[in-house]
Amino acid sequence: MNRTLKLLIASDSLVFTGFGLVAPILAVYLKNSIGGSLEAIGLMTTLFLVSKTVFQLLFSKVFEPKQRFFMVCVGTLMIALVPFIYLFSSQMWHFYIAQVLYGIGGGLAYPAWFSLFSSNLTKGKQGFEWSVYSGLVGLGAAVSASIGSILANKWGFNLVFFLAGVVSIIGMLILLGLERNNLKRILPSEMFVNKHKPVH
Repeated sequence: MNRTLKLLIASDSLVFTGFGLVAPILAVYLKNSIGGSLEAIGLMTTLFLVSKTVFQLLFSKVFEPKQRFFMVCVGTLMIALVPFIYLFSSQMWHFYIAQVLYGIGGGLAYPAWFSLFSSNLTKGKQGFEWSVYSGLVGLGAAVSASIGSILANKWGFNLVFFLAGVVSIIGMLILLGLERNNLKRILPSEMFVNKHKPVH
């Protein structure tokens, strides 16, 4: 497992851990503190998923493989800012904006992240390395879900939103350590699609 894979796994683990702090408490907070209805809370999920799907397809077509570093860093930064928007939001429409930003960030980061991860897998160990990623991300989210609930119950929701943002920002900063040589790796399918657009 090379340095690029380790950094990608560490980054995603922290981002998912950060959002894991928020996941179990967000609906309760919206209903009790903002006055959000169940329909409004459901709309938040819809806005995120629809915007992520649309922008993911768009960005994966518009950007070239050599722009993956920009995509994954900027997209992850947008995602990491979402908990801070939660922190300062007082109306449901503020949360709607946060979810759209979340979706745009995901749409920008995910294609680049998956491309970088897939192109840096060790031959013959692909399944193991994907399993390491899935296991660490899942473990981080699982542990942080309990921690987030405990913190919110004892010290309030704002602390949880703040910590989620800080942890996610750290996850984004880890991406700045990606090695340039490994950033140039692309899959054969990407080479074919971009054979007239060489990676510099």
